[in-house]
Amino acid sequence: MEKRNNRVANWTRLHRRFGDHVRKLRTSRELTQEALAERSDLSVDAIRRIERGSFSPSLDTLGKLTKGLDVSLKTLFQGFERERSNAVAEICDFLSVRSGREVELAWRVIQAMFEER
Repeated sequence: MEKRNNRVANWTRLHRRFGDHVRKLRTSRELTQEALAERSDLSVDAIRRIERGSFSPSLDTLGKLTKGLDVSLKTLFQGFERERSNAVAEICDFLSVRSGREVELAWRVIQAMFEER
């Protein structure tokens, strides 16, 4: 019985962490729950429940969240699991839809910005 209680507690913590992560992504984009719900084609109640950690989203719901937050599914989970800067993942998402030439140019600009003088 104790193992089962630990498993439930771990899942609850996981849901809360994921909800906190979604909230951070939403607020970093200066979106209200209502705006994210509209962009995601989800109900405001679903957004609230996800952010509280009281709802385990399906793959379909996760797909809608990524649309509303304008991130890839990979980025949604990378940022959550690795706790690395969302900005890095967002830059990768931004560059993923650019041409090879644009990515190359962006890389050169980034390198030039950090060259030691």
